[in-house]
Amino acid sequence: MNVAMNIELIRRALPDRRIDYHPTIDSTMRAAAGLPPGAIVLAGEQTAGQGRHGHTWHSEPGAGIYCSIVFHPAPVLTLAIGLAAVEAITEVTGLVCDLRWPNDLMLGGRKSAGILVQLVDGLAIAGIGINVNHAAFPPDLAAEAASLRLYSGREWSREDILVALIPAVERFAALSIEEVLDLFSHASSYASGRRVVVHQPGNDIEGVTAGLDAAGFLKLRKDDGTHTLLLAGGVRAASS
Repeated sequence: MNVAMNIELIRRALPDRRIDYHPTIDSTMRAAAGLPPGAIVLAGEQTAGQGRHGHTWHSEPGAGIYCSIVFHPAPVLTLAIGLAAVEAITEVTGLVCDLRWPNDLMLGGRKSAGILVQLVDGLAIAGIGINVNHAAFPPDLAAEAASLRLYSGREWSREDILVALIPAVERFAALSIEEVLDLFSHASSYASGRRVVVHQPGNDIEGVTAGLDAAGFLKLRKDDGTHTLLLAGGVRAASS
């Protein structure tokens, strides 16, 4: 599938926003560097989309949402944007994604969207990738990735999701830290009481999640009864 995005529809729906659109680009996050707060960069395809820990984001032409937004830096921004993405997807499709701390949206136990926030020259650039109408994934991703289409059996409007997403991001990003943490804790099955394995360089940690601390980091109760604080991702549901 390679369907061009109706960028004029999006611009009409969001008339006060700077929206830069690239049919093909290496990375929307790279293109957003140097733009003012509030600017949005969209792409029909990314040839070098960025994921966490140096991974690439699979960006099939015309199938997904590949978007970066420039913000003033703020605490728990990744968690807030995740909540906004869940709301926008539910509003348009009726599908309810789970949130895997700190930055993944899950459908049926597979990753359907991801968020990456990076600081560049004093500003926060938030990359958002949503698998919308992907009909299949490369073999190395097929067991872990989902799309809204594959999960629901039908295609969805990327434009409708984007038009719901941008104002939702603004609303959630404006909430207090406490409000974001409370909402995330209720929306995520991973935040508390979930047995997980955490992949870290050198060793994996296994235990049960025990909520978020005041800064939005994930607390983990290890099997030896001690607690540790997770500062970055790599959290996966443990095999039963």
